Parts: sequence; structure tokens; C-alpha cells
Amino acid sequence: MLIRSGIEILSALPKLYWKDDATPGTEWIKFTKKKDPPTKDKSLWISLEEEEDFSPLLALPGHKNLGLGRHWHFFSAIFWGINGIAYYILLLTSNEWTRLVPTSFDIIPQAIQTAFTYATFNFPPPGDPYNSLQELMYFGVVFLLGPFMVMTGAAMSPSISARFPEYPKIFGGRQAARSLHFLGNLAFILFIIIHVSMVIIERFPENMGHIILGFPLNNFVTAIGLFVLYGVVIAIIHIWITKISLKNPRVVQNYLDIVVNNAKYLFFRKMVSKQRFSRSEISPFFRINGYPPDTKEYQDLYKNNFKEWRLKVHGLVEKSLEFSISDLFDLRHKQTQITEHFCIQGWTAIGEWTGVPMQYIIQLCRPLSRAKYVVFYSYQYMDNAQFYEVLDLEIVKHPQTILAYEMNGKKLDLGHGAPLRLRVETQLGYKMVKWIKDIEFVEDYKHIGLGQGGHREDHMYYSPRAGI
Repeated sequence: MLIRSGIEILSALPKLYWKDDATPGTEWIKFTKKKDPPTKDKSLWISLEEEEDFSPLLALPGHKNLGLGRHWHFFSAIFWGINGIAYYILLLTSNEWTRLVPTSFDIIPQAIQTAFTYATFNFPPPGDPYNSLQELMYFGVVFLLGPFMVMTGAAMSPSISARFPEYPKIFGGRQAARSLHFLGNLAFILFIIIHVSMVIIERFPENMGHIILGFPLNNFVTAIGLFVLYGVVIAIIHIWITKISLKNPRVVQNYLDIVVNNAKYLFFRKMVSKQRFSRSEISPFFRINGYPPDTKEYQDLYKNNFKEWRLKVHGLVEKSLEFSISDLFDLRHKQTQITEHFCIQGWTAIGEWTGVPMQYIIQLCRPLSRAKYVVFYSYQYMDNAQFYEVLDLEIVKHPQTILAYEMNGKKLDLGHGAPLRLRVETQLGYKMVKWIKDIEFVEDYKHIGLGQGGHREDHMYYSPRAGI
């Protein structure tokens, strides 16, 4: 489930990079035949056009469903992690660790000799319980590969990377971590193929008995029956979760969110960004994601250089506010920050943002005690519905949550959200609403849109909390 949902996540950006700029054309491998547009046309090109439609036979659930792919990935990861912790505790509090942990460097030449034996299509003598090569491989998977996947996965989290900016640098940056995570995934696939193959061709009845029943079997037919039953159960589970995900995505989203959303809330809501990049690190290319609003209202504002634009702040506040773009420019509380953008698709880019801290807006409007969330509405419409996103008030109060009106020292351009966009550096990019129209403080968001906490949550089954 982890592997299949990971493939679904990869389909949203089926390219892998080593540098965080993730500039199209610099990927070291890609799983798409789509070509990048000419450089002069990139301003009209959005990153959603890079997505591929992977088959449900391979991806979970497939068919461009990044939202549910992430839900299944994190749901599986939580239980995989719990299983791993329990396994470590049981292993290290008993003598069972001696089966997996090498106690002498002599195991290395012994493992090499065993590998040569297998290469000649012969079997080495049975180990106690594993031969030297098996022990070395199992040790590597349990104590090296597993933790490596957790560590590289964490390096792709905007909350963790924002709070601990030096952490992703251990792997060479977020994109390098993504590439290494992919290579680790391939290592798991290779291990599974070799492991299952060896179970079948070397002492099959004995192995199946030990693995499933805890004692060896002598009956070949019984061993085959157990193996087939195991395969059928796995196939049924995967067919069922794939079909139900594609047929009833909202049901799956809501049920998985009981685990996934609460875990994200517990671990990531208090992560405060401490990013401080230098001007020399600003990315030469910063993707655009989302087509600019095409309504007459917005087009008229754009043609008039937003002179008539007004930002309204309302809802559960003591004082409603209204700002023109010049009002925002003139506010004394001006903040500039150079931070890294984490798109849910997988690409990253570093930019300089200047604007007004939401902390100051909060001081001015004074939210009521009942206000728990902040809704940011956009001029953009998608799927015949207004684009909006909801953030916990606690996250909105973070020092690097700002209403940005400049990017890289210039006024925001059309593609990046003019005249005003949200920057909240501990969250994924889809929470950072562009083309902001108004801001509302609310007690609950169930009555807004389809009640899932944002437009992407409503229509693409994303999670309302986006710290990872």
C-alpha cells in the first residue's frame, strides 16, 4: 500500500531532481512523455499540466487522484511506523536481535562467499536461522533502509523543513531527499522480489510454515495452499481499496482523515518557520500553479492596476477592516522573507516575499474568542466554485504567515497571485491562496463550500492540514 500510494504521489510530478530549483529540463529521470514548453511560453504554463494519469493497476488509487494517494500513503505510513516501533521494542528486549544484528565483521566475507554460491545456482548450508547474506540483508532493511525512508520522507515535509531548515540539507535538499526516497522505494521493491523468490525456491514448505505458522511444514501442498491464500487475501484488499477509493472518494477521504488529519494536527500545528535563505539562493524559475481568474470582476481590476481593489477582513472579529492595495503598501508593519515553497505535487522553489504579517492584521481586527479558523477567499473559480482555503488560527498567527504583495523585489505578477497572496511557510502550496478577495474569521468551516476545509479538499480530496 505504501509503494502503490507512493507511485500515485509520484504521478503528480513524474520527474525527479537533485536541486531544489526543480527547473524543467534538469530532471535526472522522468516517467512522462510530456514535453516542457519553450522558455518564452512558460508564463502561460502551469505545473498541473505536468501530471500523469497512472493506472490503478499500479498506483493507489490511480487516475490522477493525488489527494487520496496521499491519504493512503500517510495512513499506511502511520501503521507501518507503529508496527516498526513495536518490532524494535520486541526485538531489542529479547534475544531475537542476535538473529539480525551482526556481531563480527567476518560476516562480510562470508556473505560475499554466500552470494557467489547463489550465483552458481547452488544453495549454501542453512543458517541459524539465516545464512550470512540473509542476515546482512535483513539487518540492512530493518535498521538502515526503513529508517532511511522515514528520514527522507520527513525531509519533504514543509513543516519540518521550515522549523529545522538545516535538516533537508543533510540529504542535499528537498528534491534530493525526494529522489533518494524514490531510490529507497526501488530498493524495497527489489528486496521484496528477491525475498519472495527465495522463499519459493529454497525449502519452500519449511519457509512458509515458519513465516505464517511459526513452525516448519513438511507438506508441500499445504505450503502452496497457504501461499495462494496469502496472495488472494492481498489481492482482494488491494482491489477493494482501489475500487472504493475511485467510486466513493469522499467516504474514503473522511474515514482516513480520522487518523491522518488528527496525526498531522498533533505533530505539525505548532511547527513555526525559521527559514532564512539568502538572495543568492532565490530560484531562477518559480512555477505557476493555477490559472488566473477569468471573471469580469477580476479582469476589470487587473486592467485598472487594482486601483479599485479592496481587501475585506470580516467575520468573528471586533472590528471589520477594509484595505486598498496602497493602504497595505503604506502600513508600517512590512516584512520580507526568503523562503522555500513546497508544492503538493512535489516541486520546490525559493522566493523572496514582502508583505504584511497576519499577526498585525489580527491585532487590528481583534478576533473573538469563538474564532478558531481563518478563511481566505480568492477571485479564482474552479469547478464552478469559488476557490478558498481554511487555516487554523494558530497557524495564521505564525511570524512568517504574511499577505504578500511583492515577489523577488517586484509587485506580484498575474500568475503568482496579484495583487495579494497568502504565504504560510509551514504548509504546502495549495493552502497559500492567490488573488485574495477577502478574509473571514469563523468558528467552523463545515458550512463553507463542501465543508472539507478548502477548495482542493472539496474537489481533489486533499487534507485540510498540509504540514507534510
